[in-house]
Amino acid sequence: MTIAVRNRTLAVIAATLGIFALVVPMFAHHGTNISYDRSKMWTSKAVVTEFRYVNPHPQLFFDVTDEKGNVTNWGAELLPNPAQLIKNGWSKKRSMEALMPGTVITVTISPSKAGGVVGLLIKAVNDKGEELVPGGGGGPAPTTP
Repeated sequence: MTIAVRNRTLAVIAATLGIFALVVPMFAHHGTNISYDRSKMWTSKAVVTEFRYVNPHPQLFFDVTDEKGNVTNWGAELLPNPAQLIKNGWSKKRSMEALMPGTVITVTISPSKAGGVVGLLIKAVNDKGEELVPGGGGGPAPTTP
């Protein structure tokens, strides 16, 4: 094998490994759809406590009161990122106004597979029946927390 052929072969191998090293992280998303159990979705009235319009996914925090009067604070991740929300007409200002603390909404949540009081926001609807910031899709759920 000549030095020129060997150098060319090494250059091709190095370029291939370099491209592979750049492409693999693009497939290493944090796994939103793997982290939440869509088979255990639930829907309930809630009161917004906080909304964070942040990357990589906005977060909604809300209180849910059960039939015994116990209040539990939940945190939910929205599947769309802020750029996708803006594309769908949900600017930061519009989202923050629609989800101000104290706002009564109906949420549909897919709970975390790891447990706890966190989940994926599937849907949020205000008292007028208007869907607020797009969640993760999936439709209504039959159970409550």
